[in-house]
Amino acid sequence: TAFMSYKAGMTHIVRDVDRPGSKLHKKEIAEAVSILEAPPMVIVGFVGYVETPRGLRALTSVWAGHLSEECKRRFYKAWHKSKQKAYTKYQKRWADASKDGSPMAAEIDRAKKYCQVIRAICHTQVGKVKLGQKKAHIKEIQINGGSTADKVDFVTGLFEQEVKVADVFSQDEMIDVIGVTKGHGF
Repeated sequence: TAFMSYKAGMTHIVRDVDRPGSKLHKKEIAEAVSILEAPPMVIVGFVGYVETPRGLRALTSVWAGHLSEECKRRFYKAWHKSKQKAYTKYQKRWADASKDGSPMAAEIDRAKKYCQVIRAICHTQVGKVKLGQKKAHIKEIQINGGSTADKVDFVTGLFEQEVKVADVFSQDEMIDVIGVTKGHGF
């Protein structure tokens, strides 16, 4: 339903206008287009929401067993000065639970039982883009279709996996684009 990408630059295209009644109908025009670079995203967890009379309330969140360094960097202001201990205790708990059976089974069952909305926690692989930035961008993306249990199983199956743009959108599909960061005039 959504994907994160980075603006690589701009160019122009020449296309035929299909606007009956317009002077430009069936004529060629040049238009400015933005080029987006979309490295594969990694799914690192999910959040389960319960519908309340006041809107959605986060009930539970489950993270994957391993988080990449660029994802962990997002949790720190100064990565190089920190002890870089984020999620070490969670990873240990995940590893211990993996020995017994399926990790975080209680939280996953809780999400299946009570939640109505499931959103995947995804992060970009900012190292694959020539940006000079090492901190990944993290976003929740809603999972649609099927029952809550199906959604949870789908997301947990994708933990620590790369998701490509082609898996989310098809060729020539019309999509909405939202700019998040500030433009710098190029």
